[in-house]
This record gives sequence, C-alpha cells and structure tokens, in this order.
Amino acid sequence: MTDTIYTQDDFRDLFDVSDAVYANIETYAALLVKWNKAINLVSPKTINECWHRHLIDSAQVEKYIPEGTKIYADLGCGGGFPGLVIALMRPDLETHLVESDERKCQFMRTVIRETGAKNAIVHTERVENFTDVFTPDLVTARALKSLLELFDFVWPWAQSNPDLSLCFMKGIRADEEIADAQARYEFNLEKSRSITDAGAHIVMVRNLCMK
Repeated sequence: MTDTIYTQDDFRDLFDVSDAVYANIETYAALLVKWNKAINLVSPKTINECWHRHLIDSAQVEKYIPEGTKIYADLGCGGGFPGLVIALMRPDLETHLVESDERKCQFMRTVIRETGAKNAIVHTERVENFTDVFTPDLVTARALKSLLELFDFVWPWAQSNPDLSLCFMKGIRADEEIADAQARYEFNLEKSRSITDAGAHIVMVRNLCMK
C-alpha cells in the first residue's frame, strides 16, 4: 500500500467530477456498505476503507480511457469495480458489466437504479461465453485472471476491432504475467503505478496480436 490512505474527502480532490457524479458515487458507497453485510461483494477487511480500496482505486482508471471510446466492457466486475464506478463518472460511455454471480449482478442493478445510470448494462454471464454479443473499444478487469488468460478471453474482440484497448489492474506479479503473455502474444504496453497500492500497476495494452 501507499503511505496515503484516501478517504471520501479526497475523492473530489483526485478526480474532476460534477456534483451529480459525486452524489452518485456516495450512493454507491452507501449501498456497498449495506449490501456487503449480506453478500460478500468485497472482503469485509476492506469495507472500512472502501473509498480507498475500491472506489478511488477504480476511479483512477478513468484517465486511461482513450479518446474516442464509445463502448466499454468490464469483465468479472464483482460488485462493479472498476466498471460501474467508471460508468458513473463517464455517462457518455455505453458500459457493459460482465459478472457470472447473480447476487452481485443484482447489487449492480440496484446501484444503477438508485443512481439512474442508464448507460450501464449488467450481463449475468461468464466472460468466456460473451465475446459474440458486442465488440467494445475498451476492456478492463481488476483481480480477475492472469494477463495471458485475459488476452485469451478478449482475443475474439481484438480480431474484430484492431483498435481495441485493454486496461488491466495488476498486482505485484505484473512483470511475470507480462513475460508469460509475451510467449503467445505481441502487443504494445504501458505500465503505470497505482495511486492506491505501491505494489500494483495499471497495465495498458494496445495492438494485441497472436504470434
């Protein structure tokens, strides 16, 4: 972790959002705390730092969204991280939230209803069964699978959209995962350090090609 533990008060200092967006993020946080008592949306150990560990951690992805992005997919998003946070911050994006756990999907639908996030669509589906439904411009995932496995998931999309961008949140094994993925794929990569965890990185990938 970084030395700084961000709180709700830091959100608007870190991210340039409107009053309406901030109010929706507050609603999301309140629902997360409420629902997490019954459903394991996030680790109970992290709920007291939910702004730092989940909301701000997710919101940092927004600055990596390429210009011109219209259709966005978040894979295995659990309680909506980072995809639903991004949907609230960027109502201009058509956001697809892919999650196989129906209870977590019900939570996300509740957040969408309570915030009026009409640009967000929840799909109760396994990632590997989903690539023929639409073709995104941007794909994200947080703590889902290894980089190589993620590339295998999105490969059908990369074939249909050569301009596909990938933004994956990776932990301390990022370099090892990159090396493993390079054995099967060629790609351009930019790695940036996470603002919420000194051992984590945002891995941005473009021009994915299978060797």
